[in-house]
Amino acid sequence: MKKQEYAIVDIETTGGNATHSRITEIAIVIHDGEKVIDRWETLVNPQKDIPPAIFALTGITNEMVSEAPIFDTISNTIFEMLTNRIFVAHNVNFDYSFVRHELERAGLKWTAKKLCTVRAARKIRPGMLSYSLGRLCSSLNIDLENRHRAGGDADATAILFTRLLEWDTEKEMDKMIKKIAPDQRLPPNLPREDFDQLPDKPGVYYFYDEHKKVVYVGKALNLKKRVASHFGGHKITPQRQHFLRDIYAITYEVCGTELMALLLECSEIKQLWPIHNKALKRFEPKFGLFEYEARNGYRYLAIGKLAKNQHCLETFDTIYGGINVLQELAKQFEIDHRFCKYGSMSDGVFSLQNDTEALPEIDVHNDAIQAAIDFYLNSRPSFAIIDKGRTTDERSCIWVEKGHFYGMGYLDSDLVITDPSQVKEYLTAYKSNQYIMQLLFSFAQKYPRTVHIQKEDDNFVVFE
Repeated sequence: MKKQEYAIVDIETTGGNATHSRITEIAIVIHDGEKVIDRWETLVNPQKDIPPAIFALTGITNEMVSEAPIFDTISNTIFEMLTNRIFVAHNVNFDYSFVRHELERAGLKWTAKKLCTVRAARKIRPGMLSYSLGRLCSSLNIDLENRHRAGGDADATAILFTRLLEWDTEKEMDKMIKKIAPDQRLPPNLPREDFDQLPDKPGVYYFYDEHKKVVYVGKALNLKKRVASHFGGHKITPQRQHFLRDIYAITYEVCGTELMALLLECSEIKQLWPIHNKALKRFEPKFGLFEYEARNGYRYLAIGKLAKNQHCLETFDTIYGGINVLQELAKQFEIDHRFCKYGSMSDGVFSLQNDTEALPEIDVHNDAIQAAIDFYLNSRPSFAIIDKGRTTDERSCIWVEKGHFYGMGYLDSDLVITDPSQVKEYLTAYKSNQYIMQLLFSFAQKYPRTVHIQKEDDNFVVFE
């Protein structure tokens, strides 16, 4: 019976993603499970310029590849060398995605079982300071010549692979290959145990880079399934490749409900601003309702653009939402239209001296402004959303105070709620924003049985 053979591959490229970049050099070392039995390498004409940063890393110039074969002319050789062999590489998904994409471009359909020497080394030699090829070779006294050239890196990976086979008394690599294991689908720098610890529960998960900085926050109905979904499929976009390479660790927080997870995700993204989160960063309020007093003593209400960290009475995603609110307040409290500004806080503030229409009495006018503000701030609802907790012994609680998200947390199931301050003692406070309030109002309308509205009764609060 023929021995299982391995194709140990290393490539150099014009960039970091297989869709837009091309291979500039490839080396393939054939291993029979005991020793190297064949070796082949060549420069490749990528048919595009090599960026200066790539030249600085590899030393490969446009002149060096100008007379090299294009990939199409060597595709059959590569296809034959890889067929019926396990594809082995250090950070295998990177090399595999490029080779597969280039072969498809040449009209050759190819797939193979994969083995990542980064993941194999983590299993067989745990506790190393680093699993990058250069540092791993240094720690294990493996000669690495011509670093960042395909031939040098492939030869070093072959030596590493031989040693891993010798050290692999538990046959970890056989298990990885036979399963096309979950390990094979995980990012190369992520410890397996970080993924294994994830529960099948709702919650929020955090991805960290090598500097222990959060680079992505997500929410899930099922933490393990959702995190696994990030690592499946064969997408080869640059964003995905950079994303997977940045993941060095995962932590998580279990939540009682999907709504709790969604609110926590939103709050954490606003707080941590992770580099790979895009969607929720867009939900920044752009306009505010402002109150100010001019030098003539009259108070104004205005809708204007909101600067970062600027204080205002209320925020709005659109200027039209703010204008509608201000117009309703002006109508209800009979505020002179000259003291309501739409779009700018300062336009026309001092033009009243040329206005022939009599001005309202300053005290009466300012009292009307204050009454409008008090009405708006105090008329907004205060309520709690009480739902299931993380265990049967607790309930989740979200508190909205005067139309703003106050915070959330968990209460003992047998706790009797009679006072809002009692609720707050059990909650973690978070910043409110209009996106969160849209989520909460939508949820309250859809699931009214979870909503407990605050009513004033001799300074006590009753939840209904």
